[in-house]
Amino acid sequence: MSAGTPLRFGANYTPSTNWMHSWLSLNLEDTRRDFAGLAELGLDHVRIFPLWPVLQPNRTLIRADAVADVRAVVDAAAEFGLEASVDVIQGHLSSFDFIPAWLSTWHDRNIFTHPDALSGQVALIERLSEALGDAENFLGFTTGNETNQFSASVHPSPWPVTTAEATSWITTLLDAADSAAPDQEHVHSEYDAAWYLDGHGFTPALAARLGAMTTVHSWIFNGTAQRYGGRSTASDRHAEYLIEVSRAFATDPRRRTWLQEVGAPSNCLSDDEMPGFLEATVRHAARTENLWGVTWWCSHDVSRTLGDFPELEYSLGLIDQEGAVKPLGRRLAEIIPELRTPQATPTRALGIVIEVDADDTPVSRGGIAPGGPVFDAWLAACDDGVDAAFVTSTDAADAVKLAARGITELVHPDLSQSIATYSSNNTVVG
Repeated sequence: MSAGTPLRFGANYTPSTNWMHSWLSLNLEDTRRDFAGLAELGLDHVRIFPLWPVLQPNRTLIRADAVADVRAVVDAAAEFGLEASVDVIQGHLSSFDFIPAWLSTWHDRNIFTHPDALSGQVALIERLSEALGDAENFLGFTTGNETNQFSASVHPSPWPVTTAEATSWITTLLDAADSAAPDQEHVHSEYDAAWYLDGHGFTPALAARLGAMTTVHSWIFNGTAQRYGGRSTASDRHAEYLIEVSRAFATDPRRRTWLQEVGAPSNCLSDDEMPGFLEATVRHAARTENLWGVTWWCSHDVSRTLGDFPELEYSLGLIDQEGAVKPLGRRLAEIIPELRTPQATPTRALGIVIEVDADDTPVSRGGIAPGGPVFDAWLAACDDGVDAAFVTSTDAADAVKLAARGITELVHPDLSQSIATYSSNNTVVG
């Protein structure tokens, strides 16, 4: 993190009552109870997820009551000293897609490219900006939660997108947010296909260059835990790894990174392993430069009364269904006072080279993914006690840029090695 800037700690807010379906009939007393518990952990912010079909069930109908509910939740957060980041275009959450009817079946329109889809999304951002812009604890918008999954080849009904089209979608929404709510900082988020999946339209360069800061979503069920172990170095340092990879693609050396999502999934970790994984993950992330904050996924366990979630989703919370702080939450609360103070960041003189093309897209994103030679070069450095950085092949040829980052030695991973196929296992249901 930057010297003198306190590290921020928060939670992705999953309401304890009725999960995100609570937006259908908001009960602010439930919300206040949840926020009180999060504030007691020492958190300073929440990220909230109003559902898109609830806000905008028709392209030209943005419900005033639903918008007022979003403002009410932001105001409730302020009552407990919490700032609030608001996701729009929501989108995708915990294996469920929340798409309004005007974009599906008979009205199927590509969310990223269709003019009507774009105009509708811009209108929603503008309307929410009017409602939230003067809230002192409003941090800004994320344009949607991992919305890139709608374009992924693994999605059941994908909306394909080129990198140029992804760029246009991101900039259109961010420009609308910046114009309508200029006092806040607005970002976009992707799941790690942007970093690991070859051919994916959303790229590392887009993640690391557009928006007020880079957002990183780090999950070890993407092959990391399966290949190396849940409490392996690879898993404990996966968030740090992605943060450092993102820095290779940033054109602004002072660009901040937000570890916006990271959690302890039960399909990779036992209950006893989770607190240690949390502490190791957060401590390693806190050693990276210009880290804005860490926002844990998630605040509260999903109720077992709700059906059809992937099993891991029922146990990711810092707080359980009865309102009791879990060992995971207690561990986070214990380390916050220490880590909120800026930590020393290590010198990263070793640069691992990521080969890129003329557009700064990795030649092999599979090489960066778990099991790839770039990933394994990082692990080898960790095993040797070396804190490595990453640099694109373009920047590796620029002595001035290397010197500015303090990189004095380069490693070129062999991309001819066998590379495992990237797959994420969070949306497996049945």
